[in-house]
Amino acid sequence: MADLNEQLKQALVELRKDKPRKFDQSVDLMINLQKFDIKKNQLNFFISVPHKIKDKKICGFLEIKNDNVDTIMKSEFKRYSTKQEVKKLANKYDFFIAQASLMPLVATTFGRALGPTGKMPSPQLGVMINVEDKGIKELIEKINTSVKIKIKEASVKVSVGKQSMKDEDLIENIVAIYNGVLKAMTKGKENIKNIEVKFTMTKPQKIKLK
Repeated sequence: MADLNEQLKQALVELRKDKPRKFDQSVDLMINLQKFDIKKNQLNFFISVPHKIKDKKICGFLEIKNDNVDTIMKSEFKRYSTKQEVKKLANKYDFFIAQASLMPLVATTFGRALGPTGKMPSPQLGVMINVEDKGIKELIEKINTSVKIKIKEASVKVSVGKQSMKDEDLIENIVAIYNGVLKAMTKGKENIKNIEVKFTMTKPQKIKLK
C-alpha cells in the first residue's frame, strides 16, 4: 500500500505540472480490470470516502416539505406527467432520495427517466423510513462522501475530488475506492490490470500495481 501511495503522490505532482485551467478540474480515477466477467459479476454498490468530493445536488420525494433538501411532495408529482419534464428533473440533480412510503409512486412516476441514469432512490443509500431533519442531514452528508460503483465495461471510472483539494486527501479517497473495488473482485488483485488518474483536461497518469 505504501508503494501505491507513493505512485499516486508522484502522479498528482505530474498532473499539477499541466497548464492552469480557468476552472477547478475534477480528479478522475480509472481502475482497469482484467479476467473479470462483467456480465456474470454485476458491480453496483456505494463506497464511503474520507473526504467530500463535492456538494451533490440532491432532491427528495417526501410527504412534507423539508428545508434541508429540495423537495417534491406527493401532491406535486402530477406536475411531472410528461417524459420531457421528468427528464429535465433527472438532469437537474445528481442524486434523489425518497420516503419509503412513496417509493411505489416514485417508481411509476419517475422510474423511466431516473432508472436508466442510475438515479433512482436506492435502498442502499436514499430510501428513508423516518424523515426527520437529523436523519436527512446525516443522509446528505453520507451521500456527499459516497461514490457509486456501477460498471458497463471492464473499467471503474469515478471522480475522486477536485484539483483544489490537498494531495493527501485525494490519495486517501483513491485508496478507499481502490480497496472497496478490490473487495468486490472475484480474484482480488489479479482482476486489476492498472490504475489511471487524470484531471478533466489532462492525459492520464498510469499506475502499475505490484
